[in-house]
Amino acid sequence: MDEISNGVTASALSGARWRKSAYSNPSGNCVELAELPDGGVAVRNSRHPSGPALIYSRGEIAAFIQGAKNGDFDDLAL
Repeated sequence: MDEISNGVTASALSGARWRKSAYSNPSGNCVELAELPDGGVAVRNSRHPSGPALIYSRGEIAAFIQGAKNGDFDDLAL
């Protein structure tokens, strides 16, 4: 899949310091996040570090994290 249909290429986000959760899969199958200079947050697939990155506002990331804490997505992990 070479076409990017949403977001930007992660490699275009020069200077981004990507990080992942300490709970991430050791084989590298996880998501990584990076804080952007404008306050946004970029999200990418760690298996494709130069692939697409989706950009979210801090509010969107906060809502997602709170939803995860509340168990809103637990059914997707089964």
